[in-house]
Amino acid sequence: MTPFDAALLSRTCVLELATGERIELPTARWRAEPGEGDELMLTRCAGPTLDIGCGPGRLTAELTARGVPSLGIDVSPTAVRLTRERGGTALRRDVFRRLPGEGRWRHALLADGNIGIGGDPVALLRRVRDLLAPGGRVLVELEPGRVASRDRVRIGDGAWFPWARLGVGALGGIADAAALRIGWTAAHGSRHFTELVR
Repeated sequence: MTPFDAALLSRTCVLELATGERIELPTARWRAEPGEGDELMLTRCAGPTLDIGCGPGRLTAELTARGVPSLGIDVSPTAVRLTRERGGTALRRDVFRRLPGEGRWRHALLADGNIGIGGDPVALLRRVRDLLAPGGRVLVELEPGRVASRDRVRIGDGAWFPWARLGVGALGGIADAAALRIGWTAAHGSRHFTELVR
C-alpha cells in the first residue's frame, strides 16, 4: 500500500513540497458526501463525465446516483475500490495513457487540486482536451490568488513525484496555451472553480 492509499483510509494526508512546505489535504471532505462547493461542478455535468483523479469517489458516485453516466479514474487501487463501494464506476488508470471513450466525453472533472497531476497544467489540459467531444467542457478546481508553481512533492515517506499548483488569477495563460476557452469562474468560500470549453 502506498502512502496515498494509506492516507485515503486515515484522517490526515500531508503533501510535502521539495521546499519543505507541508500542506494538509482535505481527506475528510474527499470522503464526505458532496458539499455546496461541489455542486458548482456537479450541476454542470449533463452528459458522460470523466472524473480524473477520482479519489474515494464522492463526485463519481453522486453523478451516478443522479443518472449521469460517469467514470472515475485514479492510479490508486484504494481510490478505485472506495469509489466502487460508493456505487460509482472506476478504473485504475493514468490519465496520460489510453482511456475508454477518448474524444467522446462531454465533461471532465479536475477537482480537489487535480490540475496538479503530472506537474504541468498545460500538458494535462491538452490531454484532457483530447479526451473531450467537440464542445466538451472541463471543470477545474483552482487555488485562490495567482499561484502558479511546479514542484516535486511526496506524501509521507513515499517517493517524490511532480505536482503543480494553479491559482484562479494565473488561469488565463494556461487556458490559452491548452487551446481552451474560459467559460466561467466562481467561488464558494475558499474554493475556486472554472469551466474550460474545448
